[in-house]
Amino acid sequence: MSISDNVRKRMIEGSAIRRMFEEGNQLKERYGEENVFDFSIGNPVMEPPQLFFDELKRIALDQKQGMHRYMENAGYRETRQAVADQLTKEAGITFSFNDIVMTTGAAGAVNVIMKSILNPGEEVILFAPYFPEFDNYIDNHGGVPRIVPTNPDNFIPDLAALDKAIGPGTKAVIINSPNNPTGAVYDGKFIHQLGQLLEDKQKQYKSHIYLVSDEAYKKLVFDGIQYPPVFPHFRQTIVAASHSKDLALPGERIGYIAVHPQCGQHDELMAAFILCNRILGFVNAPAIMQMIVRKLQDVSISTEDYRRKRDFLHTNLVNLGYSVFKPQGTFYMFPKSPTHDELVFVNALKEQNILTVPGSNFGTPGYFRISFCIDDSIIERSIPGFEKVARDFKLI
Repeated sequence: MSISDNVRKRMIEGSAIRRMFEEGNQLKERYGEENVFDFSIGNPVMEPPQLFFDELKRIALDQKQGMHRYMENAGYRETRQAVADQLTKEAGITFSFNDIVMTTGAAGAVNVIMKSILNPGEEVILFAPYFPEFDNYIDNHGGVPRIVPTNPDNFIPDLAALDKAIGPGTKAVIINSPNNPTGAVYDGKFIHQLGQLLEDKQKQYKSHIYLVSDEAYKKLVFDGIQYPPVFPHFRQTIVAASHSKDLALPGERIGYIAVHPQCGQHDELMAAFILCNRILGFVNAPAIMQMIVRKLQDVSISTEDYRRKRDFLHTNLVNLGYSVFKPQGTFYMFPKSPTHDELVFVNALKEQNILTVPGSNFGTPGYFRISFCIDDSIIERSIPGFEKVARDFKLI
C-alpha cells in the first residue's frame, strides 16, 4: 500500500519553516547550541504566566472524579462560557457558550472551519504574505486558495485588489492580524472597510462569504496599539483563536472557534463545527487545558520582553542597512532581501549559522522571516553574522 499522491506532493514540497528548524537542530549538534542562531520557528522561549501553573497545580491536586473523561465535542460549557464572557467584553456584543467550540489550537480550528464550509472548488482568499499552512488547510477540504497582495510599505491588504478577486465562487476570506510573518496589525478603519466590501459582495453575488479571522497573536501588540475586534464590523465573521502564543502554550494545543451570534447561518454552522471537530479526529479539545484556560481568558504573558527584543533587533538591522518594517505585534520580522532570489541571501545567513525562513514560503518572494521569540543572548550574538552578510551584499 502506498501513500496518496497528494500527501507525497506535500512531503516533497514540505515546510521550509520545519526544514530550517530541523536543520538548526543538526547544526547545534555539530557546532554547539551556543553557536547557532535559530530564528526559524515561532516557538516561544517565554514560560506561561504564574497563574497557569497555579491552576495546573490546583487541578492536579483536586483529582475530581471524571475529569479525564469525554465531554461534549464542543468542549466544557463552563470553558465555552468563559470564552464567551471575554469576547463580550472585547467586542461589545453578547456571546454565549452556544457561539463557541473549543479546539486543538487555531490549526484545528481553521481545519474544522474549512471542512464545515467548503464545497470542492470553492475559493478562499488569502492576503500575501500569509501563514503557509493555510494552503494545506484549504487544500485538505477541497478548496482553492486565491492570493491577493498587500501594500509593501505596511503589509495592509489591498482592498481594490480584493474587490476584483471576489467572485461567485468565493466562500471565505482569511485574515491574520497581528500578522505572521510581518507583524502588521490591521486597524479598525481597515476592518470596517473590509466588512463593508464583503457585505456589498454578498449582495452582488447573492451568496454567503465568511470572514475567517485567525487571532492567534491578538494579545501580542506593542506601542499602545489596540487590537480592534472584528465581530462588530461583519456578521459573517468566524474567529479561530489559540492560546499557544498569548499564554506561551504551543505544545498544549488549546484554542477555540467563535461565531458571530447574529451570523445568518449560526445554528447550522455551529452544528457543522461540532460534527467536524469529531469526524476530523480531534473529538474534543484537551480536558485539562480547557479547565485551566477558563480561568485565564483575560491573562497574557507580558509583551514587554518581546517589545524589547523587537527594538534591539530592528535597530541593529536598520543600522546595518537592512530594509525592514517595524512589527506592531507578534514576534516576527519580515525584512526585504537585497537579492531578488531571497534563497541566496538566506543561504548566506546560514553560512553564519543564522537560520531564517525564505519569504517565498509565505507567498512573497524577495523577503525572509525572522522569529525573535528566543533568548536575548542568541539575538545579541547573531548581530556580527548579520553584519558580515550585510557587508558581503554591500548593504553597508
